Amino acid sequence: MQEHSDEFFEHYRVVADPNQGPLRVDKFLQNRLLNASRNRIQNSAKSGFVRVNEQPVKSNYKVKAGDTVTLVLPHPPHNRELIPQELNLDIIYEDEWLLILNKSAGMVVHPGYGNYEGTVVNGLVHHFQNLPSYKSEVPRPGLVHRIDKDTSGLLAIAKTEETMTHLANQFFHHTIERAYFALVWGNVKEDEGTIDNYLRRSPQDRKVVSVAKEPEDGKRAITHYKVLERYGFATAVECRLETGRTHQIRAHFKHLGHPLFNDSGYGGDRIRSFTSFNRFKTFVENTFKVCSRQALHAGVLGFEHPHTKEHIRFEQALPPDIAEAQERFRKFASNYETDLD
Repeated sequence: MQEHSDEFFEHYRVVADPNQGPLRVDKFLQNRLLNASRNRIQNSAKSGFVRVNEQPVKSNYKVKAGDTVTLVLPHPPHNRELIPQELNLDIIYEDEWLLILNKSAGMVVHPGYGNYEGTVVNGLVHHFQNLPSYKSEVPRPGLVHRIDKDTSGLLAIAKTEETMTHLANQFFHHTIERAYFALVWGNVKEDEGTIDNYLRRSPQDRKVVSVAKEPEDGKRAITHYKVLERYGFATAVECRLETGRTHQIRAHFKHLGHPLFNDSGYGGDRIRSFTSFNRFKTFVENTFKVCSRQALHAGVLGFEHPHTKEHIRFEQALPPDIAEAQERFRKFASNYETDLD
């Protein structure tokens, strides 16, 4: 928390990306603030609460690359004490500088509205309460990236400021190797491809993201994918991220017409109308029970070690729920001829 000379307190800060095109500051903030309406942001600007490079601006100010946009208010931001909790984190690697965690599905990474306990951060605070980068007002000690609550897989945790800076720089320059396994609905047409567009918070539902109609309304998102196996009604794909936007893989495959299996946020929890026979419906309903979340797993993470400078790489096998869902589709496909092209 930063106190200003005029007794204002910083609640939000973001530095515009190097490729940021001119965009009204109210739209810029709306794309980045959860549950913040454009009208509310405009009212904040009228009151002098929206600042760019420390100067109050009107809501029609055009944000450009490198601008530092802040939201300041006359009261301190609400802070909730982080509670150390022993959560039996699945730590697969740890040294003096970093830690690699295999996050289970259903576990929230960092505290937020409605999730102030039982998060990865609560477990980390218990694991090493003397983390050098820890500050009471920072809700993500040691985290340089994250994965969604219902996505499983690998997370890198920094234990020193040096590691934080070094890993953040690798993420910024897209030199981190990240590969995800996804089970998606339908028969993906191409054996491999790249999805390259701009994502933004959906105007209809701020909890999800969608492809922006205009590039200046969103952030560029690039996903490279390769088909691993086809099951007619579904496809197993490997996704490699060039960028790491919120819900990137989930939103990208929804945009392609192939939402992730059982992804309730992006329509993957509805039985696809490939066939009308009851056996398929029963099969899918039972598979939903087997894999009760989106079928997405962060299975590969590779990067340059911040201290040794050696390349290190970690792989984590599919968790039982996704592995069983995949095997069920494999067996179902072998028993029925499908032509879904």
